[in-house]
Amino acid sequence: TARGMMDTIFGNLVFEPLMQRNADEAFTLYGLLAESADMDPERKSIEFHLNPRAKWSDGQPVTPEDVLFSYDVYTDKGRPPYSDRMARVAKLEKTGDHSVRFTFNDKADREFPLIIALTPIIPKHAFDKETFDRTTLKPVIGSGPYTIAQVQPGQRIVFKRNPDYWGKDVPAKRGFDNYDQITIEYFLNANAKLEAFKKGLCAIDDDSDPVKRERDLDFPAFHKGDVIAETFDTGIPPVVTGFLFNTRLPKFANPVVRRALGMLYDFEWANKNLFGGKYTRTMSYWQNSELSALGHPADDREKALLAPYPGRVPADVMDGTWRPPVTDGSGQDRRVLKAAFDLLKSVGYHVQNGTMLDPEGKPFGFEILTASQDEERLAGIYQRTLEKIGINLTIRSLDGDQIQSRKQRFDFEVLVGSSGFNNSLSPGIEQSGRWSSTAARTEGSFNLAGVADPAVDAAIEAMLRARSKEDYVAAVRVLDRLLISGNYMVPMQYNTQQWIAYWNYLEHPQKTPIFGYQLPTWWRKPN
Repeated sequence: TARGMMDTIFGNLVFEPLMQRNADEAFTLYGLLAESADMDPERKSIEFHLNPRAKWSDGQPVTPEDVLFSYDVYTDKGRPPYSDRMARVAKLEKTGDHSVRFTFNDKADREFPLIIALTPIIPKHAFDKETFDRTTLKPVIGSGPYTIAQVQPGQRIVFKRNPDYWGKDVPAKRGFDNYDQITIEYFLNANAKLEAFKKGLCAIDDDSDPVKRERDLDFPAFHKGDVIAETFDTGIPPVVTGFLFNTRLPKFANPVVRRALGMLYDFEWANKNLFGGKYTRTMSYWQNSELSALGHPADDREKALLAPYPGRVPADVMDGTWRPPVTDGSGQDRRVLKAAFDLLKSVGYHVQNGTMLDPEGKPFGFEILTASQDEERLAGIYQRTLEKIGINLTIRSLDGDQIQSRKQRFDFEVLVGSSGFNNSLSPGIEQSGRWSSTAARTEGSFNLAGVADPAVDAAIEAMLRARSKEDYVAAVRVLDRLLISGNYMVPMQYNTQQWIAYWNYLEHPQKTPIFGYQLPTWWRKPN
């Protein structure tokens, strides 16, 4: 659908997977389209037993044929990661009127049965394989709690609750899907979105900028108590955002150059002047969790994994003491500027007439793509610092569709903000899609940085084959150390809590799960 196979905010509105995650556990699945599953101890196969009550929104039953059809379509017409999944399946077969079995080949890891369980299923009778990849405004048929009532391209999508939804009494769905109608509105920019919220045209405002939040909430409805501002604690690693380098390009191929560029984002100035001192510097891909390399010296397990790749990880990253440079917050800390300049000088860069020249004597500069005013502002901070050592940074603003197209083709030099992604307490096969050598060569993958490092590939493989918690944590920490050492992005900042403002006709559960607030579990008060 226009909001994807799974909506990033509301979850599986239209299409559903065989099993569903619990937002209060790291990685536990419960039955949905499948009421149960049988998996052998070695995880070489898994058999799903479909819930005989499961049906599509047009009343037809969900069948094993639908599961087989879904994977056939995804393989031939889908995008990564869906298109890649059958490469790890040796056999997919119908085993009964309500059951299917996946048998895996040697390419599959121990997490893969769970990934299969989370793949959305589509109806065979309602889709044509040959036209699956074509855009259409025709409402689709799904098994989820909502149907698409209206689509106005570029303006809004309206989802209407299906009164005949088959799964409302499934244990994993209790407490969810409490709205009769969900309208997703699209706005030209953040200011238009805010004004709509203040007028009551939108129910929530999830802007995470603390300074803007305090300023934007200064309006009558908030002061009267009609609008509530609330913070929620989470138990997962924060979203990783930064200036992401396309290392496929020669100008970013040298990790020393990337390291020097990484030193030139003045977080202290930005935090003081833009964020009211309320942000924390991003330093790890699994920050605030036991999976992070920060504060943890590499143990024997980690050293063994890194032994075939000597010199990949600097000593301070190995012993867990590495931290990005801290500036004086002035926006022109000469000590940090000199350290970055000296690094560039060590690999053949020099300044002539105020311009940084690369080892071939050509002016060194690059372009950052931005998709919002906030991203432009962050890029502007970086631009001012780079200019102080003669590096020319061009900021190009594009709309969301243009950015997405460029990302899919890896047609960019540096991305900001839009390169952000969520990490979890259970990293798995998605890390291959983000960081593996194979993904680096696959257009449309999420390996935007173009990371192609055998050491990274080996760490991901070790993570996926781990049988014990100790081996798993060691593998993830090795991956964290390698990504930090590779300087693939200039890490920016994060907030330690979720911030949201909402109109007081909404209510939510008292307990917040480890993944943070879940809008599908909120409800509207009776009039």
